[in-house]
Amino acid sequence: MTDFSPRHDKGSSSVEPTVLSIVMAVLNEADNILPVCQEISETLSQLPATEILAIDDGSTDETVERLLEARHRFLPSLRIISHPKRLGKSAALRTGVTAARGKWVATIDGDGQDDPVAIVSMLERARASNGAPPLVVGVRRKRNDRLSRRLATRLANGLRRRLLNDGCPDTGAPLKLFSRDLFLRMPQFEGVHRFLPALLGHYGAPLICIEVKHRARLHGTSKYTNLNRALVGIRDMLGVMWLQNRTHLPDHLTER
Repeated sequence: MTDFSPRHDKGSSSVEPTVLSIVMAVLNEADNILPVCQEISETLSQLPATEILAIDDGSTDETVERLLEARHRFLPSLRIISHPKRLGKSAALRTGVTAARGKWVATIDGDGQDDPVAIVSMLERARASNGAPPLVVGVRRKRNDRLSRRLATRLANGLRRRLLNDGCPDTGAPLKLFSRDLFLRMPQFEGVHRFLPALLGHYGAPLICIEVKHRARLHGTSKYTNLNRALVGIRDMLGVMWLQNRTHLPDHLTER
């Protein structure tokens, strides 16, 4: 069994507690890894104690080799965890969140479309929030995708908002920030990353939306087609509706 317990530097009696874990799930992103990791490394000076976890979901190209190169060149603390085969993005995110040591987790894609500097303001908003830990979503107002992708996403988001009442205009946004503990309390299934506003909201997490920049993919193409997303998304949405209906949580507890 893999040991995910905190590490301590040799000769040091204590280490600064990790505040934030940035989790990046990657699959066959060899051409994008180095610039993405370099951007993340340039953002770390604006963040409190932060760790970076790259979860390789069974890549068949040189993704792992590029991650090792990134760790050697500019991210010496990068943690690289690999699945033996492709298990899906949600499984990769769960692996990363489980292994994370921070109170807060931020997710980011490995294709270069997300600007990691947005995580700075997302964390600030989360830590300034009173009450239950919120879910902060980086909403992509201006999508840098082909027209068919933008239309399919707009339709899917509208349908999800109407049926799940999650209040989020971009529920599938890759840039999200949330409480690690709250995420791990939720039921897990492939596709859960597309429904975090509905599911975490059901567990009491307030929703905060922040507009972020969305850029063109650096290299390669998406791993999903519009038809694939639509068919899987409808099935998953029905499952989420069932979970919402069957999950009953107290709004407060009294201990005597």
